[in-house]
Amino acid sequence: MQPSPLADKTFIASIEQIEGQLDNVVNHGSDDELFIASYLQGHFAVIARPLEMNEEASLSLLDKTVTESLEQAFVNKELTPDDQAKVTALWRRLIENART
Repeated sequence: MQPSPLADKTFIASIEQIEGQLDNVVNHGSDDELFIASYLQGHFAVIARPLEMNEEASLSLLDKTVTESLEQAFVNKELTPDDQAKVTALWRRLIENART
C-alpha cells in the first residue's frame, strides 16, 4: 500500500492534469510529438512523484526542478538542439496550463 500524498490537493490535481496532457500526446500525437512527450514524461515522473510526498510542494518548485533536470540533460547532449527546444516548449505549455 502506497502512502498518501502530503502535497496540497491543488498541486496533486495539477500533476494529474499534466500527466493527462502528456498521455494525450502519447495516445494521439505524431511520432515526433510522441518522442518529445515520452522524453519529457520520463523527467516529469521522476520529479513529480517524490514532490507529491512533500508538504511544501508547489508548481513553482515543480517547474524549477523539471527545468533544472532538463537543462542538465541538455548539457549532457541527450537531445539535438531542435529536440531540446521542442521539449522545453512542451514543458512551458504544460506548466502554464497547470497554473491557469
